[in-house]
Amino acid sequence: MKKLMWMAATMLIAAASFADEVAMFRGGPEHLGVTSEQAPREFHRVKWKFPTGGRIFSSPVTANGLIYFGSDDGNIYAVDATTGVQKWMAATGGPVDSTPAVVDGSLYVVSYDGRLYCLDAATGDTKWKFITEGERRFEAKGIHGFQPRTQTFADPYDMYQSSPTVVNGTVYFGSGDTNVYAVNAESGELKWKFKCGDVVHASPAVSGGVVFFGSWDSFFYAVDEATGALKWKFQGGEDPVIHNQIGFQSSPSVKDGIVYTGCRDSNVYALDVQTGKEVWRSNNEGSWVNSTPALLGDSVLYSTCDSRVFRLVDAKTGKEKYRQVGKGMMFSSPTIAGDVVVVGGNNGTVEARDLASGKSLWIFQTDGSKANPYWVLTSDNFLNVPMLSTSAFQSAEAVNKLFTAGCVFSTPLVSKGVVYFGSTDGYMYAVE
Repeated sequence: MKKLMWMAATMLIAAASFADEVAMFRGGPEHLGVTSEQAPREFHRVKWKFPTGGRIFSSPVTANGLIYFGSDDGNIYAVDATTGVQKWMAATGGPVDSTPAVVDGSLYVVSYDGRLYCLDAATGDTKWKFITEGERRFEAKGIHGFQPRTQTFADPYDMYQSSPTVVNGTVYFGSGDTNVYAVNAESGELKWKFKCGDVVHASPAVSGGVVFFGSWDSFFYAVDEATGALKWKFQGGEDPVIHNQIGFQSSPSVKDGIVYTGCRDSNVYALDVQTGKEVWRSNNEGSWVNSTPALLGDSVLYSTCDSRVFRLVDAKTGKEKYRQVGKGMMFSSPTIAGDVVVVGGNNGTVEARDLASGKSLWIFQTDGSKANPYWVLTSDNFLNVPMLSTSAFQSAEAVNKLFTAGCVFSTPLVSKGVVYFGSTDGYMYAVE
């Protein structure tokens, strides 16, 4: 059986089409999450680690021998992929939790100062800035059961920003101002904007002349790439009481006429790209699915939050092929690199798993996770809920304590046998 699974995985890899450099979130406009690079099946060493002045939620991308990423310290960094030496740093007016896109010598990224930046990818010099109506997190009264129930809280788990997708000379991105924007990549001029009912921090996928994205308003949208006109919308679950099981925080991925997306209502949805009709849904027993599904051959691979499940399902039916359970909740999206899958965990780890079986190959623990300053992790690296609070979802303070444990919300990048990822301990790591 294991040999057959291995052969099936090898056939999937051979049939797929890849790009050598990952210069956009999830590798390209369709967010497949697959690279032709081979991730190591054994861990050997830390190649380098680069310190920033804040937590890193941004995912790294690579182009021209450099690693690009943002940090909560408000800066965008370009670091030599081999040595970890900084080439340049560019400051913005707010945290940068967006993943950069590097296209034709320009870098595009969103900051919490409410601006889309276009920088020279070689020097970090600003080419232009586009000003939105302003950023904010998803918020609601008594969210997740926070006390007091009548007070409005910003959702501490809304830690990502929309990452730009660049297609045919246009930059597409979502904003906390509830709009999705289409901006001219050369001039920074607005082409169109589409208004949603709430925050849009999912990263748009673009395929076949259509832009796909979800919002915290519980709807998933498909709009015309050229005009921004609505083609269709699909509604996920609602949670009017504590606003826990609502919202599309996951970014979509598109392949073979189906768009796939996770939702905080605990489902992964497969929707027809033409009509928005539901093809199937895969339920995850109350656990959020914040990761972006990876698509390879006839399979969909995704990870979950509370249930800590690493799951492979059939792309056409949603039928489960295998599942494995880890120790850390996963917001990080899985990256398929050869016959290995790499994903980050909220317990401060990056784990490599065998693609064919899902079994763990190696686990790397960040410095923050090893230090574990508030004892938010148990000795065997599970979440230590009693030490955080009476419940891990009782306050934003508990979430901030969790972040001190070097969580890996960043999606790993694999390039030339090296795995790159950011951590909430403030480091960008390169391991091999």
